[in-house]
Amino acid sequence: MYISKINIKGYRNFKDSEIFFRDGINVIIGPNNAGKSNLLRALDLVLNIDTVKKLSFYDFCRNCTLSELKSAAPNVRISVYFAESEGEASDSEDLVLVAPCLIKLEHPYEAQITFDYFLPEEDSAEYLRKVVAATNEDQVWNLIRDEFLRRYISRIWAGNPVVRARIDGDTLSKFDFQFLAPIRDVERDLFSGKAPLLREVLNFFLDYEIKIDIAKDDQQKEKELSEKHTDFITAVKPVLDAVQKRLLHGKSHILAYASETGASDFNNSKPDFTGLLSEADFLSTLQLVIEQETGIKIGATHNGLGYNNLIYMSLLLAKMQANADSGYYRQNARVYSVLAVEEPEAHLHPSLQYKFLKYLKEKQVKTKQVRQLFVTSHSTQITSAVSLDEMVCLYTDGGDFRVAYPGRLFGDSDEDKESKQFVQRFLDATKSDMLFADKVCFVEGLAEELLIPVMAEYLGKSFEDAHVATITAGGRYFGHFLKLFDTSRNPEAIKKKVACITDRDPVRKKKDTNGGFERCYPFEFGNADYEEKEHAEELIKHYEDNGTIQVFSQDATYGKTLEYDLMRTNSDSSILFTPNLANKEELEEIQNNNYPACLEKLRSSKANNRIKDALIASTWTNEEKKKALLAARYLNSVGKGANALELSSVLKENLGKEGDAREPFVIPDYIKNAIEWLLNS
Repeated sequence: MYISKINIKGYRNFKDSEIFFRDGINVIIGPNNAGKSNLLRALDLVLNIDTVKKLSFYDFCRNCTLSELKSAAPNVRISVYFAESEGEASDSEDLVLVAPCLIKLEHPYEAQITFDYFLPEEDSAEYLRKVVAATNEDQVWNLIRDEFLRRYISRIWAGNPVVRARIDGDTLSKFDFQFLAPIRDVERDLFSGKAPLLREVLNFFLDYEIKIDIAKDDQQKEKELSEKHTDFITAVKPVLDAVQKRLLHGKSHILAYASETGASDFNNSKPDFTGLLSEADFLSTLQLVIEQETGIKIGATHNGLGYNNLIYMSLLLAKMQANADSGYYRQNARVYSVLAVEEPEAHLHPSLQYKFLKYLKEKQVKTKQVRQLFVTSHSTQITSAVSLDEMVCLYTDGGDFRVAYPGRLFGDSDEDKESKQFVQRFLDATKSDMLFADKVCFVEGLAEELLIPVMAEYLGKSFEDAHVATITAGGRYFGHFLKLFDTSRNPEAIKKKVACITDRDPVRKKKDTNGGFERCYPFEFGNADYEEKEHAEELIKHYEDNGTIQVFSQDATYGKTLEYDLMRTNSDSSILFTPNLANKEELEEIQNNNYPACLEKLRSSKANNRIKDALIASTWTNEEKKKALLAARYLNSVGKGANALELSSVLKENLGKEGDAREPFVIPDYIKNAIEWLLNS
């Protein structure tokens, strides 16, 4: 059995939303205020018997029109659905648990538990009379807050809520729903055995070697545990007697005060001191300490918050193990355990985030110690540790709540299977940022990743302020990732603006040969002896009518790569001549001479001779030829990553200058168009 979905109506940011889950682990991701925390709290309201069922004024969804508020008092309804797991036995304990809640009897069975928070019928009539005169929504909400909120009641229904069959406490108590909020007082529960969590765990694991001995039956275990308890009582009695003896003289003075104040006058009663010590009393004296490599022991309260949070979570898992032990709790044992962790990255180093989630998957969920796991996260480390199928993406589109399931956005075709495998393989901690950002900019490589956000600043715009993720994917692989966002292909895709900035990368091969295509320069195109093509055109045409995805590339005639176009666009500027640029002096000489004289400034080499011969044969204008010469020579002079890092620093420094001190820098048109399209609402 597993929680298959939840339907939330009228609660916080959920007006009427249905969210599906899978058996095992579910990682809920998305930007801030998308509803991740609210989703876990909705589950908690239904499944946690210890949660207070009284809601506040701000727990109601405020996305209501005046006519809706006048037609009925707002209410909250949260329905959690359970489905039969694959391979589940027909007489499973799970089925027995949800039997009163079944809404579908045939296999696979389905059950429903619903939390309702509503205004009773007798008060609803009064509400409708009083809201008639309201002229806006605020007047109605103020009326609810001041007069009707205190009258709201909560109910939890078993099965279809139309039947109005209330769930019994015994059924609900069989669910072990543990909710870990991101900010918690772990020291309170770690300091000593007096803390409720630590005390309960210690009690369960006392004499654990007997409790887990599969060679012994229950009667034999009970006998040995009873003997251990008797031995303990016998051992501590002399200690208590010794303490009583040491108090004998002092006790008479202490109790004399009771006699003198009149306490002994009631029914001839006489106060005294006595007591028994149980194992639990001794356990409460234990303190959790951490022994360091040096042998020094320190109290848990002196550890870092992240370390203590890991210990706290380990204790909670131990408690869940104890809760499910029918040999220990008998009929009070929990049957179905659910762990909900909100933002585990709040206090954990990235490497620990990955390790923690891997542990939960491999050692808790797979072994059924935790039956179902829900994790909300902003961490790319967390998303890189799970599969696409295990993710649920919450986000808003124009203020409306939306949900997407990344694993479902790929079909059964061989092409889609390949795409899914590719995305899964390369969705690392860096690329996972695309799932959290408001907008995405796919680029070819590191140079674009470093430089394009800086170019946006030259246009007076900010990728950071617009929450844009710049993702290096390589133009030929864009299509795999774009299936996550292509709503024209799949209406359930993640709807956000995505700009793809890709290179033209012209290539050619000799006709009537078996050779492959080789990269070439734009000014080499037009030779009848060659078959020619370029990379970007097909991708541009495929998405030209797409409302949320657009592809941008260099000019079809003159363009090649980012570095090539940067120099071609800034052929009159020296800003690209960074201090460590190779062939800097040669480039400066080419820049300072007109065409064709600048051809003579090229050093003699196979690569340079190819450029020179192709330009001479080209029909381009002299102006375009000079730009092409500079661009080709610059392209062959840069080490992409190192040069981009240095150039981004130069451009940022230049941007901070004012007036004539700032050197001119022209952004290539295709990048300018991409930035403006992406950042304009």
